[in-house]
Amino acid sequence: GGPDVRRRHRLHRRPLPGHTNRGEDTVHVVVVGCGRVGAGLARTLEESGHTVAVIDRRVRAFERLPEDFGGRTISGVGFDRDRLTEAGIEEAGALAAVTNGDNSNILVARVARETFGVERVVARIYDPRRAKIFERLGIPTIATVEWATERVLQRILPERPTSEWIDASAKVLLIERPVPAVWAGRKTEQLDVLGHARVASITRLGEGSVAGPDTILQEGDLVHVMLSGDSIDFFDQHLAGGPQAGGH
Repeated sequence: GGPDVRRRHRLHRRPLPGHTNRGEDTVHVVVVGCGRVGAGLARTLEESGHTVAVIDRRVRAFERLPEDFGGRTISGVGFDRDRLTEAGIEEAGALAAVTNGDNSNILVARVARETFGVERVVARIYDPRRAKIFERLGIPTIATVEWATERVLQRILPERPTSEWIDASAKVLLIERPVPAVWAGRKTEQLDVLGHARVASITRLGEGSVAGPDTILQEGDLVHVMLSGDSIDFFDQHLAGGPQAGGH
C-alpha cells in the first residue's frame, strides 16, 4: 500500500535528446487515471520531453507505465486537492481526467479549472449527452480509447501536428484545428486551398455540422479539414497567416 513514488519528481526536466517541443516550453501535465489511455498518454508526453504526474486510486494501475517512467505516481482519488497538489498541479500547464467514470472525470476537471486555474483541461466522458453539456462549460471531452490518446494530446499540446484519419495510401488525411480569431466572420471557402485543402466539417459548442462554402467561421470553432498528405505545413501556415486581401 501507500503512495507508489517510483522516481524523484523532476518538474523542470529538459526535453529528451532528439525531441523538440516545436518551440514551446516543457509543460508539466497531471494525468488522472492510469488505464490504457492514461498510461499511453503519460508515456507519449514524457517521450515528447514534458513532465508528467499520474494519479490513480489503484496502485497496481501504475504497472501499465513503462519500466523507465520518470514521472511521479500518486495513489489516491484525483479530485482530492492534496493529491493534486502533490502531483504538482500548481505548476501544471495541463490536466487530463481519464478515469473510467464520467462523474469523477467531471469533478477532477472542474477542480483543476476552477480551484487551481489550470488553463488546458480535458475530460474523458462516455455519455454523449453529458459530453455536450460539458463542452458548453468550455472543457473539451473525448470518448473512445482508439482516438483518445491522440485527441487528448492535441487538446493539451495544441502545437502538436496531428491527424485524425489517414487513408491507406497516406495521400489524404483529415486534421482538426481550432479557428484563430483572424478568421472570425470569414466564409469557410476562404480557408479552402484549391488542390490542397478543403474544410469538411465544423464543431461549434460541441455540435458538429458539415461545412458549406458560405458557412461563416467563428473564433473557437474546430474545423476538420481534408488535406493532401504533403500539405499539412502549408495549410497550417495559411491558417496562421489569416485571410489574404482579395479572398483566396
